[in-house]
Amino acid sequence: MTRGPTLSAHHLPYLPKPLDAFNTAPAAEAHTLLLYCLHSPRWSRRIADHRPYPDPGALLAAADEAAYDLAPTDLAEALAGESLPELPPDIYSAAHLALGAAHAAYEARFGHAFVIYLGDSPPAEVIDRILEAIRSRLTNDPEEERVIAAEELRRLARGRLLDLLGGQRTMRPAQTHP
Repeated sequence: MTRGPTLSAHHLPYLPKPLDAFNTAPAAEAHTLLLYCLHSPRWSRRIADHRPYPDPGALLAAADEAAYDLAPTDLAEALAGESLPELPPDIYSAAHLALGAAHAAYEARFGHAFVIYLGDSPPAEVIDRILEAIRSRLTNDPEEERVIAAEELRRLARGRLLDLLGGQRTMRPAQTHP
């Protein structure tokens, strides 16, 4: 009996790639994973129902498009599922107090949690970036802020999808909505 060539350990074909695992996961599991990325059942179902995706870029493009299509009720539902971004553990208590006060003012004005994508911020600048953004966005009118919050949610969903895909960063750049 002749045996075929042996594969080296780092080329084992049965180790699933994160996208392959997502594409083949049961619908309920994919839906739950997507709700982690964006708390919108409609968005989650839309992304899960269009599997399989040929590459991470296609998944991210579909996620962007679905986020752009969120109706105001879907957006409100997604915002209701958000909370303040996690802060680095070494942030001093005065910063927590300032952030709590700024967030309370924001919630009182707009009726939902403040959302911001911080994936490209150095940890040492996170608290300053959050406080600066809350203070700046408090001057927005509600419709202008809804548009900004929707864009931040889209960016958060992209970042969370990348986390689920194991940080695969070899995809097309973010598309802008016309």
